[in-house]
Amino acid sequence: MDLRKLKTLIDLVSESNVSELEITEAEGKVRIVKSNGVPMMMHQPGMTMVAAPTMAAAPVAAAAAAPSVAAEPAGHAIKSPMVGTFYRSSSPGSPPFVEIGTVVKEGETVCIIEAMKILNEIEADKSGTVTKILSENGQAVEYGQPLFIIE
Repeated sequence: MDLRKLKTLIDLVSESNVSELEITEAEGKVRIVKSNGVPMMMHQPGMTMVAAPTMAAAPVAAAAAAPSVAAEPAGHAIKSPMVGTFYRSSSPGSPPFVEIGTVVKEGETVCIIEAMKILNEIEADKSGTVTKILSENGQAVEYGQPLFIIE
């Protein structure tokens, strides 16, 4: 498993509520366990435990951002149905699907979430007017994380 892939997995674990992740591939098995907010990685064979020192600051940043996500504003939240990367438009040069003040109908595409190199269109589950956009373009999002508020 290459270093970039390992770093991405460690980032995902540190920024999420996941406490343990295990991946098995042809090269071996990797297990990442979050202990006291710092991800630890174990690799087989030999199961050597390695601390991820570069990730020590990430849980603090995630914890600082958590209160804004936890306190949902009034209105109906359109939540992420998966873990992935949030995109407001279909391509970098395209206009966003919705802006604040946009009236959406139930079933209308409001954003895209990329998960495992697959682009998933996320649709409004209720009709209304977009009053808040809670995620930034290119930001990693969690399952159940509010993305938009509509009223």
